[in-house]
Amino acid sequence: MSVRVGAALAHSNIAFSKYWGKREYVGNYPATPSLSMTLDALTTRTKVAFDPALSADRFFLAGAEQTGAPLVRVSGLLDRLRRETETSEFAEVQSSSNFPAAAGLASSASGFAALALAAVSALGLDWDKARVSDLARRSSASAARSLYGGFVELPAGPPEPTARPLSARSVALPSHVDWRLVIAVAGLGPKAVGSTSGMEETRRESPYYRSWLDLAPGLHEELLDALAARDLPRFGSLAEKSAYAMHASAMAAGVVYFNGVTLEVLAKVRELRAGGLTLFATMDAGPQVKVLCEARDAAAIADALRTVLGVRRVVEARPAEGARAIEASEVSS
Repeated sequence: MSVRVGAALAHSNIAFSKYWGKREYVGNYPATPSLSMTLDALTTRTKVAFDPALSADRFFLAGAEQTGAPLVRVSGLLDRLRRETETSEFAEVQSSSNFPAAAGLASSASGFAALALAAVSALGLDWDKARVSDLARRSSASAARSLYGGFVELPAGPPEPTARPLSARSVALPSHVDWRLVIAVAGLGPKAVGSTSGMEETRRESPYYRSWLDLAPGLHEELLDALAARDLPRFGSLAEKSAYAMHASAMAAGVVYFNGVTLEVLAKVRELRAGGLTLFATMDAGPQVKVLCEARDAAAIADALRTVLGVRRVVEARPAEGARAIEASEVSS
């Protein structure tokens, strides 16, 4: 049997209503719903080659072969696909991104979305996007959203154990609003506590975790309404509330993702807002601050964030299209 190859491109995404916490049954189902924007500036390209000559999966990230936990996660997705399709071959996976991994920029979202789509393409499967989204979600819940473009919702998993599929869905096209996300990179290294570990610590130890679970669904519904109305001040205020509530819950368990630069950037956001600009901050599990604003204000806000001591890089992103299959030659070895 010959080698079967597929490749895909996917973008990272940033959630405004936060997914933080998992259902306690198996399957990687989120405990809270989330609403995200897919980002054109943060991209992952992945190639998957199912090869009968291989005796195990191999995974190369930015040209460096990975072992341990990264390889286990990649093989986990491929194993689920092999079981569903009765495929027996192992695969070589090559992946590269234009932004740092494990730094709070949702590298797992674009990474597992690209991996799922590339693997499905390699096997020539006629799967719709929802089915690929569910495959990606079982490895990284945020990856389910990166299959789609624009603004994307991922519902919470049901309260009781289930094996049913759970996919993300598009709620607004990239052209729905003329908004931008300006990202202030406050640290380049891997975060000390991974998202999965941080969620579990929060669930076990935070006195505010139950309050977070009670608050999050209502914020999510309000954010959907504000997005439909194209109401940036309301949407941004709700997004800030979701982010601060998520991090407050985590911090109460001793899970702290902010650093000093994070706090300085947040202070700058408040200063610029007091000066008359319309902008709002959100943060995922990492020190980076993402600032939502109108397109017309993005350049001025980016310039202001660059003046904050310790900011390593500022990236301006707009809503992107969803993941897509590409030629294998478009993935660097």
